[in-house]
Amino acid sequence: MNSNLALGEETPAANDLRARVREVLLRRKLTDSVSTEQATASWEQDRFVARARALFYARMMFLTLGLLILAVPTWSGYFGLTGAFSFLGYFTMLLYSVANLLVIDHPKAGRWVTYTTLCLDLVILVVLIAKPVVGGGLQSPLLATQLLFTTLFSILYPKPLAILPPLLALPITTRLDLLLNRSVTAVELLTLLWYLALNFIIVYVLVYLNEREAAAHREVVALQGDLKELAVVEERNRLAREIHDGLGASLSSMIIQAEYILNLAREDGLREEIRELKTTAEESIEELRRSLRMMHEDFELSQGLEDYAKTFQERTGMSIQFERTGLQRKLSPDAQLALFRILQECLSNAVKHAEAKLVQVKLDYAEDRVHLIVHDNGKGFDPQRTPRGHYGLLNMRERAMKLGGQLIVDSSPGSGAQVAFSLPCPPT
Repeated sequence: MNSNLALGEETPAANDLRARVREVLLRRKLTDSVSTEQATASWEQDRFVARARALFYARMMFLTLGLLILAVPTWSGYFGLTGAFSFLGYFTMLLYSVANLLVIDHPKAGRWVTYTTLCLDLVILVVLIAKPVVGGGLQSPLLATQLLFTTLFSILYPKPLAILPPLLALPITTRLDLLLNRSVTAVELLTLLWYLALNFIIVYVLVYLNEREAAAHREVVALQGDLKELAVVEERNRLAREIHDGLGASLSSMIIQAEYILNLAREDGLREEIRELKTTAEESIEELRRSLRMMHEDFELSQGLEDYAKTFQERTGMSIQFERTGLQRKLSPDAQLALFRILQECLSNAVKHAEAKLVQVKLDYAEDRVHLIVHDNGKGFDPQRTPRGHYGLLNMRERAMKLGGQLIVDSSPGSGAQVAFSLPCPPT
């Protein structure tokens, strides 16, 4: 280990890695505790935004061609796009295209606005295809653009109902031909069947590829989460082994040496100090074993809290009543550790500061939360005026905030104190 690094100081490589992680999380609007579902949703949103931006640039190309059609009298006459109304429609398309670009990053509005404007584009296309008196309908040179719309709908909204509008454009065009008294020839009927076949091929290929891509991404994200969890478990087990073999062995040796010195000592004062040293070492090794059980996820919370309350009562002489209600559920190691540490802090405060004679501890498993309530009959305090250098309440609040829990401290001078701590827990 580099002796120039202070305790807890990170290396430059670790700082760079942390900075890159924060940059990506900030860009994707995610938190440090991002779940697999959140990561997948963020990826899908980024993919949609990228494709919707490509749609905007395609629209700009079509609008450029549309302006060229309006500028050439022969072309505008062919499509019947003459007069101020045609220019009004053109600028309306331009305005809703820009409006769509402005809201494209919004998770919900961006999708709905893009879909609505894409449907408007399709309606305008059908009008342009059907409007020419000669060479319109199924004979229109713009008919091939319908395939592009099928592709765009399939890429942006790969769901059967969402792709329905471009598929309906062909039968609607055929129906308009009949309403306009245009005869549908055998060649035009073949054209209709050919385009329908191409539409279904495009839909099948794009939807199939999209599902494969999404499934592969979900599998990779889930695998990354499993690998991360496995790495945490392996590192936790490694640390548990090192602590057990190193610190645990040292504490055991300290207890043995204290017992040996205690047998040699003759003075009562010295013997009392040695007993205190031995008791402290025994408490330390018990705390070490408890931490190791938590790291191995082999810690039974209810029994652990009750055993600690009994041990604390025997050591201090303070009366502790422990009650457990509800159906016990398996909690995460962090949640178990938070509940245990808060009980430790409450009992320690009851002895050191409150001078309490009785402490009531209740562990309650409700339907979706676990509650730890610790009440003492000590001299109480003002929770709003914590003495300088005392961080017990602050640490408890930070534990609650980190785990999405709630901490309520109810106390006043002369009326004892009650700490109520609750955490979400999995249902039965």
